[in-house]
Amino acid sequence: MVVLEGEKTLIARKKQRSFKELGPLVALMSLAIFTTVLNPRFLTAFNLQALGRQIAIFGLLAIGETFVIISGGGAIDLSPGSVVALTGVMVAWLMTHGVSVWISLFLILLFSLGIGAWHGVFVTKLKVPAFIITLGTLTIARGMAAVITRGWPVINLPSSFLKIGQADFLKIPVPVWILIGVTLIADFFLRKTVYGKHLRASGGNEIAARFSGVNVDAVRTIAFMVSGFLAGLVGVIVAARLSQGQPGVGSMYELYAIASTVIGGTSLTGGEGSVLGAIIGASIISLLWNALVLLNVSTYWHNVVIGIVIVVAVTLDIVRRRFVSK
Repeated sequence: MVVLEGEKTLIARKKQRSFKELGPLVALMSLAIFTTVLNPRFLTAFNLQALGRQIAIFGLLAIGETFVIISGGGAIDLSPGSVVALTGVMVAWLMTHGVSVWISLFLILLFSLGIGAWHGVFVTKLKVPAFIITLGTLTIARGMAAVITRGWPVINLPSSFLKIGQADFLKIPVPVWILIGVTLIADFFLRKTVYGKHLRASGGNEIAARFSGVNVDAVRTIAFMVSGFLAGLVGVIVAARLSQGQPGVGSMYELYAIASTVIGGTSLTGGEGSVLGAIIGASIISLLWNALVLLNVSTYWHNVVIGIVIVVAVTLDIVRRRFVSK
């Protein structure tokens, strides 16, 4: 009887893994083929580079969101889009006021870690729901970006800084190389380290994890710090890409990050998910957006389509969990 139960569990896990990893990948390939057939310009070097830069932005945010959601406890980060705007404005402001590029980058990324720690403390120590505290940060960060700039973009940034968002290496955009590096590091930590095991344990069964000696509060706080850091990194990339600190950027980015995460197989209930899945999800969202542009679909419909995708992704997550539990 025990053997049969063990076999059922193993089979369930295999079904779950196959569904989570292969499903989104097949969807991505199908969407790419469909778009290419309808508009061959999809495969031009210019479009693929632009698509790569967009995937890098959504992918980095999705990795951070993946860590937060896996940590469980209803954790979710709604602040990335506004943090992107604020950090982009701040790094531009620092450089235009005489601070060197490297020191500006260091300060901004440190500040971004601080935002994540702020979220972690409120969620784990003060027991404020993650939805509430990150929604508050969303509003504060967006407002501060406007206060700093008075609504105007911060321009005249150093050319060495602009290379972060605009330069290529081996014909591949620098942001894509950054995404590759972050993906490898994040995937290693999630799958091969004690922290990754504790993160999954905290999200899978918080009570059991605490009884096993896992410092759930620290694990969850670090997850928020990862999300904050990557949002700050994206803020830097976007500012470099646009050649300015723009207070209006990043709108809806948090929803794209969450959608990418869920599409990639991360369960909203926590405890399961992968970095690779997040990247595939981000690629699907970016490719879908790119396809809508290439197919001349009105911009008014873009958010409608993305919203439908989010609803479908969440529904599939629920169906998937019911399927593998049988």
